[in-house]
Amino acid sequence: MKITAVRLLQLQGEMEFEGEFWEERLVQPLDLYQPHRDAHRPSHRPGDNGHYAVQGIFLRIETDDGVYGIGGPATHEQAYIIATQMRGLLMGADPLAIELLWDKIYRAQIHGRKGASMMALSVVDCALWDLKGKHLNQPVYRLLGGPTRESIPAYASALGYSVEPERAAQRARELKDEGWKATKWFFRHGPGSAKEGIEKNVAMVRALRDALGPDVDLMLDAWNSWDLPYAIQVGRRIAEYAPRWVEEPTLPDKIDVYAQIRRALNQMGIPVSGGEHEYTRWGLKLYMDAQAVDVLQPDIYWCGGISETLKIGALASTYDLPVIPHGHSTPATCHVIASQPPNLFPLLEYLIKWNAIHQWFLKTPIHPERGEVRVSQLDRPGIGMELAEDKIIKQSELSF
Repeated sequence: MKITAVRLLQLQGEMEFEGEFWEERLVQPLDLYQPHRDAHRPSHRPGDNGHYAVQGIFLRIETDDGVYGIGGPATHEQAYIIATQMRGLLMGADPLAIELLWDKIYRAQIHGRKGASMMALSVVDCALWDLKGKHLNQPVYRLLGGPTRESIPAYASALGYSVEPERAAQRARELKDEGWKATKWFFRHGPGSAKEGIEKNVAMVRALRDALGPDVDLMLDAWNSWDLPYAIQVGRRIAEYAPRWVEEPTLPDKIDVYAQIRRALNQMGIPVSGGEHEYTRWGLKLYMDAQAVDVLQPDIYWCGGISETLKIGALASTYDLPVIPHGHSTPATCHVIASQPPNLFPLLEYLIKWNAIHQWFLKTPIHPERGEVRVSQLDRPGIGMELAEDKIIKQSELSF
């Protein structure tokens, strides 16, 4: 069996959603500067027909015996890299030799070991695993050694919801009533917002904890946008609300500062998580060696794909660090988690709005029910990356 085509399909469709989709954005590193701090994310309002426009780019790797694998969604930047720098190494190759193809592409991308190039390789890797599962007529989690459990607990990430205390509290109560045992919310303010921003951050956390009660885990994401003094200031104010963790408190390259923040917040009883914006086993090992985090959060579609996430997990197991992947792709993440020990991969992140968009064009999207994904939901060949033709209004093939 040989690869005969590497196609990049751009899909367009429409999604129904009541109200404004993106109510608020999260804090960002650029918010240090006022013009960026005052800018709001585009609201993504519906069109005249009441529907939202949805677009996605999916990689389709085809073979001479008719088996294919699908990965995505990808960005235009990633699609360009796949088409112009990786396609040549894939064409004519054995698609089941995933380790060989990963290593060849990695070595060819000597100036792209992180960022968009590694994200592009992640898309390729996930498509190859989807292809392998379809070829062997097995769900990928079984090829990876699973199942290790009957269901996967998930937490609800509330990216895109209002962080105004009353509205956030209302939504948190709804999540609790839906059966979620854990939820993550996103700070809107960082050091540039000074004392006023701290007060608003604390007010959000207080309202969320009051709404959730003591038995629902509350995670909080600073999205690379804080520094050491600010993290300590906020940490002192929110420790009484018992967050399960504070996520990505500073820029990913500042690993020594990460470690200092972790030591300081741990003394307050607050764990620190991170690694979403790092890449490969080598990048994540730096966090492990520095004792910079309590929870590792590589994204399978960014850090190097399924193949690389397994290696990161193997390393993490020697440090007794749990791996809770960032939730870019629900299908791929579920298959990895279902194949690994529950203490090593204990939890699925489900970004309520983001994962709805990313799975819009899939025939069988995976949505947790009462905070759980049953492993039986994964029982189809490959990763479950079949496209729903009835949701595609327009399709074109990208070429560069």
